[in-house]
Amino acid sequence: MACPQPVVTVKRALEENPGGALHVLLDNGASRENVSRFAANHGLNVAETVTGEAVSLVISGGPQQAKEGVAGRGGKSVMLVASDRLGDGPEELGRLLMKNFIITLLDVTEVPDLMLFVNNGVLLTTEGSEVAEALEKLGNRGVEVFSCGVCLDFFHRKDKLVAGAVTNMLTIAESMLQASSVIRL
Repeated sequence: MACPQPVVTVKRALEENPGGALHVLLDNGASRENVSRFAANHGLNVAETVTGEAVSLVISGGPQQAKEGVAGRGGKSVMLVASDRLGDGPEELGRLLMKNFIITLLDVTEVPDLMLFVNNGVLLTTEGSEVAEALEKLGNRGVEVFSCGVCLDFFHRKDKLVAGAVTNMLTIAESMLQASSVIRL
């Protein structure tokens, strides 16, 4: 299944059978990571077995609940980065502004809890990015950095991700809807 279908299918199956164990068979790393992260973010246990190219997950636990600090409007602060440029002016200026903005985040007291990179914003999290090191440092400060898997695939950059992890549209949508604030760049 194409992203985000594996996570959506698991979410629906868990809603149909709350509290029960769910057996999931996956065939690639991105789906495994996305489904495992989704389950963990909802307070569920994940047991993994690898057989050849396939990964079997058993998801179990109590009723679904989001991690503390994520539920409802009391959730995380989210920064949505939808471009590798900041602003609508000249391209070169926009790239310089984005670079300066992300590097400046290292020097501010309040940083976002979560940075979501979509569209050509994912180019900032891959090899050759001038801000990859800054994003790694932000990650070390507790900022979660996620790039859209579909976007990385579109630009043929999934294997070149150097900052953060791959995520899916369901996680992006839920993170934004559960956030206390969303800042779009």
